[in-house]
Amino acid sequence: MTTARADVEGEVGSPDLSGLRCLVTGATGYIGGRLVPVLLASGASVRCLLRDPGRLRDQPWADRVERVRGDVTDPPSLVGGFDGVDVAYYLVHALGTGAGFERTDADAARAFAAAAAAAGVRRIVYLGGLVPRGVADAELSAHLRSRAEVGRILRDSGVPTAELRAAVVLGSGSASFEMLRYLTERLPVMVTPSWVDTRIQPIAVRDVLRYLVSSAVMPPEVNRSFDIGGPDVLTYRQMMLRYAAVAGLPRRIVVSVPVLTPSLSSHWVGLVTPVPSTIARPLVESLRYEVVCAEHDISAYAPDPEGGLIGFDEAVALALSRIRQARVETRWSSAALPGAPSDPLPSDPQWAGGSLYQDLRELSVDASPQALWTVVEGIGGEHGWYSFPLAWAVRGWMDRLVGGVGLRRGRRDRDRLRVGDSLDFWRVEEIVPGRLLRLRAEMRLPGLAWLELSVRPTAGGGARYRQLALFHPRGLAGHLYWWSVAPFHSVVFGGMARNIAGKARLDAAERAPGAAA
Repeated sequence: MTTARADVEGEVGSPDLSGLRCLVTGATGYIGGRLVPVLLASGASVRCLLRDPGRLRDQPWADRVERVRGDVTDPPSLVGGFDGVDVAYYLVHALGTGAGFERTDADAARAFAAAAAAAGVRRIVYLGGLVPRGVADAELSAHLRSRAEVGRILRDSGVPTAELRAAVVLGSGSASFEMLRYLTERLPVMVTPSWVDTRIQPIAVRDVLRYLVSSAVMPPEVNRSFDIGGPDVLTYRQMMLRYAAVAGLPRRIVVSVPVLTPSLSSHWVGLVTPVPSTIARPLVESLRYEVVCAEHDISAYAPDPEGGLIGFDEAVALALSRIRQARVETRWSSAALPGAPSDPLPSDPQWAGGSLYQDLRELSVDASPQALWTVVEGIGGEHGWYSFPLAWAVRGWMDRLVGGVGLRRGRRDRDRLRVGDSLDFWRVEEIVPGRLLRLRAEMRLPGLAWLELSVRPTAGGGARYRQLALFHPRGLAGHLYWWSVAPFHSVVFGGMARNIAGKARLDAAERAPGAAA
């Protein structure tokens, strides 16, 4: 079943929501950014409440939603934002904002609940954290305690509330998944904290979305929390070992020790993975507790799909497939290509998809933007790469030796490019005529690479050339690769930028009136 559903991580069988107006907070975040298109596909009209509505402008569904300015930490800004809303989704939290995030979370929930009640909203839907049974609030981690308190505030608001409680959400880009995959991919041998032997009930993001959508049409008398989880109960050790198996990695060796405190553990996670310790610590602290569903009452309102809930192995395969195909819709902390067995788009926040190395060169050019663009669009093939030809040739030979495409493909057209064209060992990923050329590497690399060349006009008829090389490493080999070639960048990339600018100036001079024939 894993392969059959490998391309549809985010596709959700949903009820008909025609006629419902839904308000979504957190639409730039991991869950919210995936929920909005599912709500739209279900027939709902959607209003997104954001501190900066402009942040949604590049979403493919941006022109299908209403965007309003509002901030749950600023109650006056919420006035009017809930007017006419039937269902309000609360998908924001202050995790990672530092000390005092519990109070911030509680105050924000009260403001949201009050605004929803005042506007006559019929239902609130909240995605919280799975709370361990039998553990007093005072003994919970600050993260879980805050999530539970937010749920209580919303349920006591007078607006019927469905609080969905999830543990680890498995999906391309979720914070929990990013932490799991980087620990597993980067460390073939791990000395870990004792919490790796705590039982957890993870859930696939697709099932989370299905529950969120179905909650919109629950009967008005339903005002309670629901535990939601997938079919597998595993320890974190088992999750890492099974992730490695699904991802095709060698078996990992995991040795747990009792001496790593949550603080030390979070710094360890921050060192090994791209997740900063400020985010890692609340997640790590939550992993100290056994978080297993005590009930499955949600099935009365959202019956299990045909074939059942998505299991751990399939959820990982779905996530890796999305990432490899550059179809990661959102990252948990914001609302961007892939590899390793799993890596993200360069427009993501840097930590969310992992380390992203950059080499940036900018030059002012005494030539028209069109003259500069002509050189940029003509790059590669018989024109070459404008720097250290031997280095490019050697790299092409090396790529062919390991089964890659090398430099043998050349260009489809000597002077013109279009999206999808192969260009030596690159492929044209994006082209905006006269302005931008983005290439994605197809040579064999321990990671993913892009080369972005852009042109913009400057005062006086000149141009500004910008050249950005991006590399998203896969595991330790990827990091070692980058640092091994970094000393040559000034020659390869620096020379490339200077020679492209020089070629544009020369061509412009040759075309100038009065130039020698």
